[in-house]
Amino acid sequence: MTIPHGYTDLAPGKIASVVTYLEMRERPQQPLTNPPQGLTFRKVEVPALDWYRTLYRAVGQDWLWFRRLGMSDEELGRAIHHPNVDIYALAQDGQGDKGLLELDRGSESEVEIAYFGLTTDLVGQGAGRYMMEQGLTAAWANNPRRVWVHTCTLDHPRALAFYIKAGFVPYKRAIEVADDPRLTGKVPKTAAPHIPRIEI
Repeated sequence: MTIPHGYTDLAPGKIASVVTYLEMRERPQQPLTNPPQGLTFRKVEVPALDWYRTLYRAVGQDWLWFRRLGMSDEELGRAIHHPNVDIYALAQDGQGDKGLLELDRGSESEVEIAYFGLTTDLVGQGAGRYMMEQGLTAAWANNPRRVWVHTCTLDHPRALAFYIKAGFVPYKRAIEVADDPRLTGKVPKTAAPHIPRIEI
């Protein structure tokens, strides 16, 4: 399907974003940085569903992350406990988990960074760079053909530049249309105030 040039109206209650897909076909060569003071990165072997949902909300609510919030316990368990999925957390001493990284090794030749994000209080402090470096080390451990990720215009305004700086190269764009999760109850109506909410 080809989207026509010009403006396309959305149905009431919908949101749209431009998605950019990026890939990395060579393992990064630069040395790893030391973790910012007080931060630790760890693999969560069997993430509890409530723990995952709490961190997913804390990291993604401001950017309207919603896909995992509509899943039943059974669906979410299948997704995050799958043997091809690795969940990592970034913790701040005394304040709990503040970062989420999810790798999906869905094929032997590719690894997707399915989710990557920090709580807003850690943005701009070197935590994202550190978590990305650690995540890429894990992603390249089995020598895949490529590592890929996608971001969209609902994400942090510096997200795309961050991925490019980390070594990813854009290769495709798409348009994503979805129900506004603030209107479906998946996230609070007060979430993402920088994105206008248009009531049905």
